[in-house]
Amino acid sequence: MVGFKKWDKAKTLAVFLLPSLIGMTVFVILPILASLGLSFTKWDLIGDIEWVGLSNYVKVLKDKNIHAALWHTLQFITGYLPTVMIISLGLAMLLNQKLRGVVFFRALYFIPVITSWVAVSMIWKWLLNPEFGIINYLLSLVGIQGPGWLFDADWAMIGIILTSVWKDIGFVTVIYLAGLQEIPDHLYEAAQIDGVNAWQKFRHITWPMLSSTTFFVVTISLINSFQVFDQVWVMTEGGPAGATSVMIEQVYRNAFGYYKMGYASAISWVLFICIFVFTFLQNRFQNKWGYSDE
Repeated sequence: MVGFKKWDKAKTLAVFLLPSLIGMTVFVILPILASLGLSFTKWDLIGDIEWVGLSNYVKVLKDKNIHAALWHTLQFITGYLPTVMIISLGLAMLLNQKLRGVVFFRALYFIPVITSWVAVSMIWKWLLNPEFGIINYLLSLVGIQGPGWLFDADWAMIGIILTSVWKDIGFVTVIYLAGLQEIPDHLYEAAQIDGVNAWQKFRHITWPMLSSTTFFVVTISLINSFQVFDQVWVMTEGGPAGATSVMIEQVYRNAFGYYKMGYASAISWVLFICIFVFTFLQNRFQNKWGYSDE
């Protein structure tokens, strides 16, 4: 009887899971396997598929455009990750206080997160306009001549980073806020009795206790940063002079601009390997940089 009950339970679970499994298989697993197969071929969406083996991967490793795109992606990560973490942690600590209207501000900071990337990119493209944008106008009020931003190869990536940080602050803030609320109050009370100042509380209590939260933030942000595309394509299309060309932009350009589907698939899998390696290394060293109560 027990066996029949387990079998009935398994059938019930299978019935409910089947639609999701079918959808995931058709729209996720099969396209992934298809892209892997295409990465070993040459195909322009119209003609016959030609098997070329590893030549696409060899070409990716030698392609200077891909090297530049990977370098720009790493530049974006270097500027974006610490900035969004520091600002979000600061906001989370402010929003964790018992202040009037704090719930309103928590919701306010999250609004950009649920806003379309296209809409956000268009707004910031206007804000960063060197002639008509508000950013340069505000800088001029204090006697600073603003840069060309998206039209200047030295400043375009900074503009992309500012836009990305502004949009993602709310998401990271919510994560840090949840982490702060999990820290036991008695730790701060004991520190207060011992006469510990605010900086010492942060250094010896808050930051160590947020290590798991920080690890999650770094992992998610790194994965998303390697896949940066929407804001780049809307705001600069990889320009000026390729200064903001990133990996996903190269995938899109080769697939739907040059119709090199096999080569674009190979770039995608190289990007996947990069993300996998970074994520693996993070998980490998997770226990060495975080707080442990053991």
